[in-house]
Amino acid sequence: MSIPANPLQWSIGLVGYGEVGRILAEDLRARGVEDILAYDIKFGTADDAPLLAHAAQYGVRPMTSHAFLARAADLVISAVTADQTLAVAVSSAPTLKPGAWFLDFNSASPGAKIKAAGIVDAAGGRYVEGAVMTSIPPYRSRVPLLLGGAGAAELAPLLKVLGFEGKVASEKLGVASATKMCRSVMIKGLEAMVIESFTAARAYDVEDQVVASLYETFPGIDWEKQGAYFFQRVIEHGRRRSEEVREVAATVREAGLVPWSAQGTAERQAWVADLADAGVFGKRGSAGFARSTDWRVEADRILANVKPKD
Repeated sequence: MSIPANPLQWSIGLVGYGEVGRILAEDLRARGVEDILAYDIKFGTADDAPLLAHAAQYGVRPMTSHAFLARAADLVISAVTADQTLAVAVSSAPTLKPGAWFLDFNSASPGAKIKAAGIVDAAGGRYVEGAVMTSIPPYRSRVPLLLGGAGAAELAPLLKVLGFEGKVASEKLGVASATKMCRSVMIKGLEAMVIESFTAARAYDVEDQVVASLYETFPGIDWEKQGAYFFQRVIEHGRRRSEEVREVAATVREAGLVPWSAQGTAERQAWVADLADAGVFGKRGSAGFARSTDWRVEADRILANVKPKD
């Protein structure tokens, strides 16, 4: 079967039906796309009820595997954790329609993206890397998106019809991903540093002095608001962030550098995720989970679960 010329007539398959996948499903449906498919590793498990309820609400067809989704989709959008980037390409490639698009949203290193592209293209698909350049929720499908690969220029206007804001970074694979990964050294690192600095300052009862000093040095940043946001995002998404930063570390290694900062960031993000999984910040999905406008509430929860060294 040929791919329809009008992207709104495409069957669009979402691999990964977490926060990103559900936002894309909502926006694609609002845009007029009628056939939306989804697959998530949670389908068929005890945790799939809210995902399936959302899919039913928006008319999304749940699929039982990557392969079944790829067989039916004109465009596959892979939006999974960074460590699953290659696995999704391997599982999807054998059943892709000839000429089907494969848009890789995942936060993976340039090397991982190049390997995934080789797998997809060898199977007759058309791989395009997509580097999401900031948090998706505020922008939704219009999040700034860098595209890379031989098919990027052809796919960009088609994605615009679907409501995306994709900009071609390069025909060379890896350029878009390198841009995102190098940015994440700073952004994800800043999250980890704020949590470490602010929580330690709270333990010593010097948080007001530290925050005041930051306002003086960087007056353009609302450190109270930014601190609360960083705590919230890492508590809620630290596991996914830690996996992304491991790919950031791989990117730094691919450049020939030792990723000391990225490695530490990944460990801090994963550590916060472990605390969240243990219920330190309340029950996931509850009104009080990582939603305080005062980061001190979350810092106190952390401090209540660690022991100062003598």
